[in-house]
Amino acid sequence: MTEEDPRAVPLSGDERAMLNAFLDAQRATLEWKCAALTPEQSKEAASPPSRLTLLGLLRHLTEVEYFWLEYILLDRAGRLGMYSGVGNPVEGERAWTDLDSHPADQVLQNWKEACAASRRNAASLPDLDSPAAHRWDDEAVNLRWITVHMIREYARHTGHADLLRERIDGATGE
Repeated sequence: MTEEDPRAVPLSGDERAMLNAFLDAQRATLEWKCAALTPEQSKEAASPPSRLTLLGLLRHLTEVEYFWLEYILLDRAGRLGMYSGVGNPVEGERAWTDLDSHPADQVLQNWKEACAASRRNAASLPDLDSPAAHRWDDEAVNLRWITVHMIREYARHTGHADLLRERIDGATGE
């Protein structure tokens, strides 16, 4: 990533640096897609009957950050279920739909704090082969797997964010 464009990634580097750069580029893309909207716009659904919104994406991804890079990786459960009330963000529909429980600006700030905590948590481990404290689907996972999974999770949801933003105000772009 560069100061000019936080979504840009370097063309070379070691594996950890490259994976982190790609994950941060996905995070920056989501932030860009959510920028300069009113709270009402951030709650607009893409196309009914879907209830998917940019605010719901931010809430969900806040929980995803804490679930994978705090709870699964380090066995710290303190911030699980921030919006959904459940420990696993996959099961937490309230994160997507209870959009009035927290102000939109606070949701964005919470997401930024979750991303910062995730970066610190990942950096606290010596390497990508560092095992996670918890298993996933009864299989051992490590920091490498979690980082790649997070890139996949964000890539899927930034695609949703592209469509949502275009529907809200016509804004398009990479």
